Amino acid sequence: MLLTVDTENALENIVSSYETRIESVETLFETTYQLLQGLQDSVLDTREEREKIHDQLKESLARNESLRKKDFDSMMSVISSHQDKEEQEVRNMSKSYLNEQNNLIHELRESLRNFRDALAKGESQRVREFETVIKGILVKQEKRKQEVISKLREFQKEQQETSETLRNLLAKGKGLRIKDLKLMLAGFKKARQDRIVSQEKRRQEVKNLLGAFKSKRAKMVRKQPVTYKKT
Repeated sequence: MLLTVDTENALENIVSSYETRIESVETLFETTYQLLQGLQDSVLDTREEREKIHDQLKESLARNESLRKKDFDSMMSVISSHQDKEEQEVRNMSKSYLNEQNNLIHELRESLRNFRDALAKGESQRVREFETVIKGILVKQEKRKQEVISKLREFQKEQQETSETLRNLLAKGKGLRIKDLKLMLAGFKKARQDRIVSQEKRRQEVKNLLGAFKSKRAKMVRKQPVTYKKT
């Protein structure tokens, strides 16, 4: 009798532990949402500053070098088009991430219910399988969160660096020349190419990780629970 009580208590502790972790995921979801909003607001502020400096540089080069404004805009399009595209990708990614996290929470809840049922029926194999699924979901959730936040911070840093570079150009005042603009643009293109290589490498690593998790989970789902009749 004592052994049965101890076993039941141990199982309840396992369930309670997972419930606590799921609640922490829900709390983290809210915190991450606020963080994403804060980062996006910061990105918007930096964008507005960059556009203001852009206009000031245009006026300065028009005075110093008689550079036509439409030519300046054409030269600067390599920066503006890239950052517009990146900003849209970041917005889409944030929206997708929040939807994914909401679905993951529902998935965790469903897995926990199945976990409870398997415990109640004494299906030890299914218990281990659902435990693995739950752990896998939690790992996936954390990896995805880090990926999204890293991307946002990376974009934020890139915007800030671009604004700083433009401010340095503007600080040249009457000494600002077209060659300075061209050097800046060449540096921007090289830095962008380096980031693309780095991002692709990281994206492939994440893809491989998620692929391995999905494959492992699919194998578990295909397995049929084994039941034994009492003789």
